[in-house]
Amino acid sequence: MTGYDLIDEAVVDAPPQAVWEALIAEFRGAARWWVPANTFAVVSGSPDEVGGEVAVTVHTKGVDKGGPKLRFTSRTRAVEPGRLLSVDYVDGVFRGTSDFVVEPLDGGRTKVGMHFVGRPHGWLKLLARVADIGAEHSAGTSEAFVRLGRVLAEDSPGTGRSTVADRHLEGSAR
Repeated sequence: MTGYDLIDEAVVDAPPQAVWEALIAEFRGAARWWVPANTFAVVSGSPDEVGGEVAVTVHTKGVDKGGPKLRFTSRTRAVEPGRLLSVDYVDGVFRGTSDFVVEPLDGGRTKVGMHFVGRPHGWLKLLARVADIGAEHSAGTSEAFVRLGRVLAEDSPGTGRSTVADRHLEGSAR
């Protein structure tokens, strides 16, 4: 069976609180930086509270561009405000977990990361036999983190820094 254990990280030229707030806002449906690949909608509770559920849609060709839509639901398992959001994928095309980590760095910068451990479920198991879902996941996450850096730079133009050093640290499909 195909499974994934992926870590995608980026360094963002913004303070950790701004990165955390942007992450939570995105999971609440802000659609500012994970689009066009992913959209999010609150199902119940809040994404930054244990038990909160979020409907996730991966738009394989982009929002409103057709193509298969990968839909699944995440349920928040643990929260350390400003630092860690852990979720379980409980319904839809993925089963597994993700940990989103926000870590302060020197100079007002922040490392943001996503550790995804999961496996395809339902019809996605068939697609995973012919498509590299892990590579697509990492590419989409890395691109989203780059957009996050741009959005936060636009939100605070006085910093003079608008780049993101994107690093894909680990990606293994099992």
